Amino acid sequence: MSLRGTLRTGMLAVFASARFSCAATAQQAPGNPPPLASAIANQGSQNSPSDSSAQKSKPVSRHAQLRAARLFLEASKLYQDGQFERAMQEYEQAAALDPTNQDYELAAKIARSHQVTALIQSAAKDRLRGDPHAALAALQQAEKLDPTNPQIAVHLDSLAIDAESRPASLYEKEVSQLGEAPVLEPTANKQTFHLKTDRRQLIQDVFRAYNLEATVDQSVPAMPARFDIEDASFQQAMEALSLVTETFWVPLDAHRALVARDTQMNRDEFLRQGLETFYLSGLTSAQLTDVTNVTRNVFNASHAVVAPSADTLTVRAPERTLNALNATLKDLLRGRNQVLLDVRLIQLAHNNERNTGAQLPQTITAFNVYAEEQAILNQNQALVQQIISSGLAAPGDTLAILGILLASGQVSNSIFSNGIALFGGGLTLSGVSPSPATLNLNLNSSDTRELDQVELRLGDGEDGTLRSGTSYPIMTSNYSNLGNTNINIPGLTSAGSSTGLAGLLSQLQGTTPTIPMVQYQDLGLTLKANPRVMRNGDVALVLDLKIKALAGNSINGVPVLNDRSYSGVVTVKAGAGVVIASEISKTESQALSGTPGLSEIPGLNNVTAKDTQSDYATLLIMLTPHVIRGPQSSGSSPMFRVDKNTSR
Repeated sequence: MSLRGTLRTGMLAVFASARFSCAATAQQAPGNPPPLASAIANQGSQNSPSDSSAQKSKPVSRHAQLRAARLFLEASKLYQDGQFERAMQEYEQAAALDPTNQDYELAAKIARSHQVTALIQSAAKDRLRGDPHAALAALQQAEKLDPTNPQIAVHLDSLAIDAESRPASLYEKEVSQLGEAPVLEPTANKQTFHLKTDRRQLIQDVFRAYNLEATVDQSVPAMPARFDIEDASFQQAMEALSLVTETFWVPLDAHRALVARDTQMNRDEFLRQGLETFYLSGLTSAQLTDVTNVTRNVFNASHAVVAPSADTLTVRAPERTLNALNATLKDLLRGRNQVLLDVRLIQLAHNNERNTGAQLPQTITAFNVYAEEQAILNQNQALVQQIISSGLAAPGDTLAILGILLASGQVSNSIFSNGIALFGGGLTLSGVSPSPATLNLNLNSSDTRELDQVELRLGDGEDGTLRSGTSYPIMTSNYSNLGNTNINIPGLTSAGSSTGLAGLLSQLQGTTPTIPMVQYQDLGLTLKANPRVMRNGDVALVLDLKIKALAGNSINGVPVLNDRSYSGVVTVKAGAGVVIASEISKTESQALSGTPGLSEIPGLNNVTAKDTQSDYATLLIMLTPHVIRGPQSSGSSPMFRVDKNTSR
């Protein structure tokens, strides 16, 4: 029996006990405990004796007991319908009205357990559908109902939508406890500068314009410089100032900064170094090596240590470098773009055959009647003797004998099948038998439409192949054993061999085994596609299309194949369809059957038999790319130009 069936049986038992309790309570005086409470306590009630005595000391009114019983009945119906949360609430109300009945509290716990299980299952379904927020809401509701349930904590940890929905890791807790780096707080006003002085004084004047104080290091020389910029924010002014004076700055607090000459030695000495560990789980050893090389070579972070066993990369570098590395790794680790390629093959075929008109007799056979009669009688002497002996015809009645032979079906002659015309008399009696005449009224027309739709999910730059057709075996060569084929089997070649085995041996000795060499050719359509998502969101498709079919003839037993191919690059917008191939095949044939000369006269050729056939076939291949995953952002950062003039 299933768990739900067992629980339903238990709920029915509880329901029966509740009814019995209500009936017993109605017959006793108010204030006396019902006898059912002591029976439940003997069956394993979880309440302690002190709790039971405390509950017995508080009398329950008859009205409260009856109301609790009604709530229990309504809750049991809700439980049977699968509405566990409402059933739990009414069970709890019944337990509050009648604390002496332990079945109410037990039923509420069972309903709560079922509701929690249903919410966990609903969260799992939402997660499979790709709706993590609904899954999180269901798990949070289950956690409110049963905070101590360990399954809820496991599902919340595996869901992990964001950092707020799961406990923070040890690394994240340590980072949150560290103090933040100082950040300058300049004024928000834009400033205009037209200064011509030395570099040290220029740096101090520009910082002072934004209500900041700059401490210039001795590495900055007092060389003359010119600085012209209008309506510049603090960030724009600092970028231009760094380019003009060849310096960099480091904030000391909210209103002071240290400015030094931009050299690698000064950067290593003055810039604050940060230490961060990147967790790169799921990458191969080669991919970890590539990420480490990018970190060291592109971001100039020489202090980068990779741990292949833990799939981690620890980097010590300035904060700006770590931020740029974080943004880069975030895009790299999210994976490549993915394209859903919708391929539709549309085939239309129309066959029409029409055969109309009358076909007159094409041949006329002339013969001598007496000679044909004698030939038939001479060829069937046995049948003639049987007809005469049976009394069906007299010995000299040749016409009757011929009629019986033809009517019985024992003798057939094409001359008598289409009717004859007689002329002459006696020995010169002759006959004429024309060929049959036909009247054709035949129409045969068929239309076929075929649609094949295939969806290919491909990554950016990934090759995909679609084949539609059959694999046709072609025998390219065969192998034969041309050596000695005599088989020497003891007991067969000697006198003791049986007749059947000896016959089998003779068959084997007279044959030469041949092994064919077969090569399978893919007939039909073969489409290879390689999608690439462009910067503006369009999709470039590198296509290779081949169509192979049997030509209908062969050379030395090897069939000839028709091969048509197409290769090219097509760029389309995402979600827009494009036709990459369109083939139309048209065949028409006409045949006339009639009397020479008469059928060639204009106007009369429509009366003669005419057989017209027309076949049309169309093949259409459509591609529609859909970008279903595009993590790479389009566009670029704005360009900022600075006119650098330095005079010595």
